[in-house]
Amino acid sequence: MSFRKIIKNFLPHGLYRLAVRHVNRRAEAPVVHKLLAANRNLHNAEAGQRCFILGNGPSVKALDLSLLAGQTVFSVSNGYLHDDYDRIRPRYHCVPQITYGLMTEDDVVRWFDEMHESIGDAILFLSDTEAELIQRHRLFSGRTVHYLALRDDFDDLQSRRIIDLANPVPRVESVPIMVLMIAMYLGFREIVLLGVDHDHFKSGLYQYAFEPKALAGKDCTVGNDGKVTISRYDDFQSLARLWRQYRALRQTAEQNGIRILNATPGGELDEFLRVDFADILGRRINEAHRA
Repeated sequence: MSFRKIIKNFLPHGLYRLAVRHVNRRAEAPVVHKLLAANRNLHNAEAGQRCFILGNGPSVKALDLSLLAGQTVFSVSNGYLHDDYDRIRPRYHCVPQITYGLMTEDDVVRWFDEMHESIGDAILFLSDTEAELIQRHRLFSGRTVHYLALRDDFDDLQSRRIIDLANPVPRVESVPIMVLMIAMYLGFREIVLLGVDHDHFKSGLYQYAFEPKALAGKDCTVGNDGKVTISRYDDFQSLARLWRQYRALRQTAEQNGIRILNATPGGELDEFLRVDFADILGRRINEAHRA
């Protein structure tokens, strides 16, 4: 009988899971440490600055995204399909850990090729689970790529210190959570959310501000007509985790002198102060003129 089977027979389930996690972490530690080491150079690289996180919700269609030209912008996932993307030229692009199901490895390779051709010179953040695939297929040649090891649980965080990207970080329920962790680690002091709708549980629809290309029809929780197909029970479990993650990051921001503002026109995210997109840009422009 293997050692793993022995401890599984004698340890309570919760302790067994912790033991397996510890063993797995020790086995992967050298590879993960090497991937994450480059993140140390990012700490406070944007200290004191403001950034915008451009989500993919349909509310973005009500905004004049051309106003983001010259601003520091994070785009996410398929966000390179936004109108005016080439004019905005986001500095950073983020993709969380990929869920394989309807999505195959070939699909991911095609998607990453499409992404590489579309995101200009943006610095890319990915999950370390995709590192081997990227190396094997020689993807993102010439591009700066950073990895996050999405391992832990937000509910297990013991402090509200800024999360250290040079170590394993909590898993994310949605890509804006990943971007908020990155933005705070980079030292941004004002972070503005756009197109972070999270309203599918009311509308019954999961839609984007654009028509997906490489990933069209690859979401196993959404039908071809955009209707959400998972049960309310499973959806609400996911939403509860997501809202706890937003709250943890709001508390982290507050304790570290960071402002997170929600300039999404509509949507259901209620953890951050609501502001008007045009007003916040105008405020900063007016402040610059007075200076």
